[in-house]
Amino acid sequence: MAKDFYQALEVARTASQEEIQRAYRRLARLYHPDVNREPGAEERFKEITEAYRVLGDPAARRRYDAAAQGVQRASAGWDFDMQPHVRVRRGAPTPGPAPAWTAAPGFGDLFGDLYGERTYQGWASAAGAHQEAELEITVEEAYHGARRVLTLDGRHRMEIVIPPGFVAGQRLRIPGQGGRGRAGAPDGDLFLVVRIADHPKYRVRGRDIHVELRLAPWEAALGAAVPVDTPAGPELIKVPPGTSSGDRLRLHGRGLPNPQAEPGDLYAETRIVVPAPLSEDERRLFQRLADTTGFDPRRQP
Repeated sequence: MAKDFYQALEVARTASQEEIQRAYRRLARLYHPDVNREPGAEERFKEITEAYRVLGDPAARRRYDAAAQGVQRASAGWDFDMQPHVRVRRGAPTPGPAPAWTAAPGFGDLFGDLYGERTYQGWASAAGAHQEAELEITVEEAYHGARRVLTLDGRHRMEIVIPPGFVAGQRLRIPGQGGRGRAGAPDGDLFLVVRIADHPKYRVRGRDIHVELRLAPWEAALGAAVPVDTPAGPELIKVPPGTSSGDRLRLHGRGLPNPQAEPGDLYAETRIVVPAPLSEDERRLFQRLADTTGFDPRRQP
């Protein structure tokens, strides 16, 4: 039977290109050999990639749809493999060092140039498709750089280097590790799209890093130099007198590094924390402040 690429991607034939892309990304993440070691996951991943290679290209998709309709109408008794760049009739191979297949008589117009190439006696040559996969890294790895060992194709391991300063959405290219080329054509490349994992302390926005800075009431009122955590280690930050909760203090150049320009900044958002429970001395001091101050935060502009 001809392969149903829509069924492989679990979408309707009327699906939009955006729906097809979303389906591919979802399924690729689910069945990628690096994250799914269950039997059959690798074959399912290959099937998903093969289907997206055609349906993800609007022009190739139109030709695939037209050819599939033609096969339904006219191919009784014939079995065509609808893989990209390979159109064959299943049958006995002719003698020779390489397998050769002959398309059915009268189907040259239908299958010729189906994916930009003419059908001919023998395997069609086609470069492997580029592929994408998501690579999740920590904030610390984005700051310092890292080395990772990946398992490719479920068989061999490869070490990759993540340079310092990589941000979400940037891509690492691994040459020759994408889709396999056919008949001696080069393999495609694998692009790893970086995603920065959530962190209990840091929030990353572009190259800027945001942290929460907790302050005692007297530090906020009188000013202080307090330590703040950064991916490079603790740094002292100057808190000006009269700081309120929600103020943002900046450490210039303490965000993610940038190999080609200025690094990002680190922003510390202040939060005033009252000691609890209060000791007797603390309670008396706060009560004295309450009795002597005329400050009313609810009447401030």
